[in-house]
Amino acid sequence: MMEKEALRKAWLQEEAVAQMHGWDFSHIHGRYEEETDLPWDYAQIVRQYLSPEKKLLDIDTGGAEFLLSLGHPYGNTSATEAFPPNVELCRQKLLPLGVDFREADAEGPLPFADETFDLVINRHGNFQETEIHRILRPGGVFVTQQVGAENDRELVELLLPQLPPIPFPGQYLSRRKTALQQAGLEILQAQEAFRPIRFWDVGAFVWFAHIIEWEFPGFRVEKSLSRLYHAQEKLEQEGCIEGRIHRFLLAARKPQLSPASGA
Repeated sequence: MMEKEALRKAWLQEEAVAQMHGWDFSHIHGRYEEETDLPWDYAQIVRQYLSPEKKLLDIDTGGAEFLLSLGHPYGNTSATEAFPPNVELCRQKLLPLGVDFREADAEGPLPFADETFDLVINRHGNFQETEIHRILRPGGVFVTQQVGAENDRELVELLLPQLPPIPFPGQYLSRRKTALQQAGLEILQAQEAFRPIRFWDVGAFVWFAHIIEWEFPGFRVEKSLSRLYHAQEKLEQEGCIEGRIHRFLLAARKPQLSPASGA
């Protein structure tokens, strides 16, 4: 194993620079991998329901990286975000383009009128099923890719001396699917998957654990040195540090109004 003090200093440096702006993992690009083999393509599914004339909303847009990659007409694009550093980033990035950006917590009422959107998307963010139903137009579609309850649990167990409770115990496909149906939406697609996540160096793992702080509560390099040295040994023996991600995808439609309802 590399000299312990050199490892410790390198890990402390990773800890010091672990801050998020948007949803940008470029700092550890090439040093880890995940979501390389999901059985669906979120972007492709979103595009399947998107056309230029449709009104689009991205809930919990992060730094709007994915939203802008869609190339949707700005005048038909809206977004929300609640994390303060990302809110300021989105204001600077989206408002000059003419995107309707609003600061909003997705766990509460959304600042939009009833039946505003043809397509609502959400990748790894919060949402309320009843609010999705309210803001969708009849025939409108909701597409979300979610992080499941059991995400990264092997990695958490490796790093922390006591395994903390699952942070989001309701995050299972079956539960969120049922909630959407109870809110009045028709399920179009529903898939769930467990896939590998791999780190090629422990420093990248340290950075990741700080960024995903809700999964690794209270993690600090100095408090977890023995665990990190064990992870380094595991890396040198096996070539990587590996865990499992938990993901699920849902697409749902708000039913068209029937002729009997006066539509």
